[in-house]
Parts: sequence; C-alpha cells; structure tokens
Amino acid sequence: MTATNQLKVATFNLYNYLAPPDAFYDFQRIYSAEQWAKKQRWLADYLHNQQPDIIGFQEVFSIDALKQQVNDAGYAHFAVVDEPSVIDEFIYRDPVVAIASRYKIMALTEVEPDPHYAQQMGLVGEFCYSRRIIRATIDVPHIGYVDCYVVHFKSKRSLLNSVEDNSKTEEQNLLLQLKDQVAGRWASSIQRGSEAALLLIEIINRRSQTDNPVIVMGDFNNELHDGVLNHLITDSLRFTASRHSKAFTAKYALQDSWQLYQRHVVTDNEREATHYFGSSSSVFDYILLSREFDAGFQGSFYEVIDYHTYDQHLINPQFAYDDQSTDHGVVMVTLALRS
Repeated sequence: MTATNQLKVATFNLYNYLAPPDAFYDFQRIYSAEQWAKKQRWLADYLHNQQPDIIGFQEVFSIDALKQQVNDAGYAHFAVVDEPSVIDEFIYRDPVVAIASRYKIMALTEVEPDPHYAQQMGLVGEFCYSRRIIRATIDVPHIGYVDCYVVHFKSKRSLLNSVEDNSKTEEQNLLLQLKDQVAGRWASSIQRGSEAALLLIEIINRRSQTDNPVIVMGDFNNELHDGVLNHLITDSLRFTASRHSKAFTAKYALQDSWQLYQRHVVTDNEREATHYFGSSSSVFDYILLSREFDAGFQGSFYEVIDYHTYDQHLINPQFAYDDQSTDHGVVMVTLALRS
C-alpha cells in the first residue's frame, strides 16, 4: 500500500474481461484457459507493481472474477451498479464499469441523468447512458469523503448499421452506407457529449449539496478538449457580468489531472496516447479532479506530483506477455498531501 500521505488513482480499460467458457459478443470469442490466466496475471502484475489506491475499471464482464482478483491484491472494497447483458446463455454483451479501493466505500449509487435537462437538450424519449455510471463515496485519509465517478462514454462507432439492399445497385448501396456513416457517427457524438453534459450537471448538483471533493475517471472515447467533451472542463463556461462568477465556478470546476501535473511540475515530457487505431493515436482515458487536488487553490489538500501512462504493451509489446493485456494505456496519477 502507498504511504498515507499519498493517494494513487488509476483508470483501466480491461478490454473484454470475461472468464471462459463464456463468450464476448459472439460464440467464437472465448478465451482459452491459458489466455485467461495470462490476462489475469497481466492485471495482477499491474496492481502489484503500480499500487493504485483507487482504480476505475471499464469493460467488465466477469464481475465476481474481478472482485475476487482485486480482493486478493489487497482491495477490500469493490462495487458495480450494473450487470452485463447475456444472450443465448453464454454470450455476453454490454460490459459494465467497476471500482476497487483500498479505502472504504461509504456510499454507492448509479448516476441518473436529469430528465428536465435531457428534455431541454432536445433528447427524445427517456435518455440513458450507454454504460451506467458509478458514483462511489470513498473515505480517503486526510480529506474525508470523496465522490469518485467511473465512466465509459459512448464509443465513436456509428449508431446506425447499414444493411445492403439487393434490389439496389452497388453504387446506390455505397451511397447509403456513406450517408449512414455520416449520420451514425454524429449520433454517437451527440450521445457521448450528452452523457458528459448530464454527468457534469449531476456533479454540480451533488457538490452544491455535499461539497465533497470529486474524482472522475474513465474511458471517454474522445479527446477531452474536443468540442464534444470540453464542457466537462467548466472554466469554459461564461456568465453575464458578475465579479463573483470566477470564484463561484471554481468550486464546481473539474480539471484535467495532466494539466495540473504540468502546471506544478517542471517537465518537458509530452503526454502519451492511451489508444491507437491504425496510424492514429489519441488520449481517450482521463482522470479529472476538483479544486481540492489543485495546488493553485489555497484550500487544497493534495497536489498532483506524478502522472503516468502505462503503455509498454502498446508501443513496444512483448507478445508472449502482453498479447492478452488491453488495447488502452492505463493512466494513474499520484497525489501528495500538501504540507
């Protein structure tokens, strides 16, 4: 366990964490016993070597297996708020998020989107997050109750699936696919951006009631500073003229932990990508923090002293060891108690 004057927080996309003989998405995708053992060993090694205190997981299918594994690694507290879908008895879909902590989870809830604001945003019907979001209130040394949110926002995959029409020509089918891709990818962006906005509204509402510090961790499936998600960084908000607006929004502002690290630690390092697709790379995995973790705030308790992306399995993989790892980098921040 890390020293009590430090707190390590990580976000980890497990990439299809499902114990055999069950299958993920279709009947052919089943880990062998050897592959599953390698996947579990890779996770165990990460936890042993990096020693995060609080960790948010994405793409969890086998909830009981993960609970047992993290418990064996010293995480006495574990929670989910949902279960994956199961079809044909053994084919799993819709993985869930989870949280593990060395410190006690005092309260747990699923984040519910505010129906009033969902309607005001023009969202038709009853809006649902693509993956249910966890809010776990954890009793952290020195700072007390901290609201930890674990998210996995909607992917960029098109929401529309093109079906070839045999009555149409090849060109007509290609035109249909093109239009479906344009509409479907934008629909995914609308879903992802709406999830982020409605989450922030819930965080603001919760902060106004409890004043608990906030940590948001997860796979955002998007660059944070892209227009789809940058409203999560609340300093982009603007009010009518008021000399109190800056101080007012500071309480509710979330900040990218990488930016806090860059601000207070002298480094020339560039931020490592957390996801690669073909020749492109992106940062999809983030940890956002409220002002209690910002050394620039006089009343803060902690400051960001390290930011680490574990990515050797992506940029220089050793197949025999890394082939059942994950397709994401694992992001971890180290927070130190301010003297």
